[in-house]
Amino acid sequence: MNTGAVSKLLGVSSSTVQRWVKHLGLEMERNEFGHFLYSQEDVETLKEFKEQIQNGIPIQHIQVRKPTRRGSVKFLQKQSSLVDKVNKLERSIENKADSVVTYQLLQHRREIEELQGKIEQLTNQVDELHLSLRHSLNKASELKEQEPTSSKKQKKKTVFHTLFGF
Repeated sequence: MNTGAVSKLLGVSSSTVQRWVKHLGLEMERNEFGHFLYSQEDVETLKEFKEQIQNGIPIQHIQVRKPTRRGSVKFLQKQSSLVDKVNKLERSIENKADSVVTYQLLQHRREIEELQGKIEQLTNQVDELHLSLRHSLNKASELKEQEPTSSKKQKKKTVFHTLFGF
């Protein structure tokens, strides 16, 4: 039953029923909207409480036996569906993370391949420069070797040498 039905049955207002539940510290089941759901034991406890109030016993001195609560199958089913949803979300997140990592790895591989291509080009250019440098050095050394043999260096003639001819 809901609070409205219990209040009509007891002949009191809904807020009074809620106040009695709070005062007695009853652990009530709730529906999906958070509204109290009363069992037959709850209604009997509230009837007993009402009778004691009508007999003139102060509210602070009223003692009633509280019904024992057991787990609700409805709650366990909801809990089970929530756990299933959480597991599904976790799998979805893991799949998304895996796809992101795979994409990043492919991007890194492509970048590494581009860098390897550039390194290869630079290596070829350095090799070509080394070859041209060696070629230039070889030509320069050949020219130095040919100079002294083909023509002797002529000494500068000074004025003294020109006049006297030695």
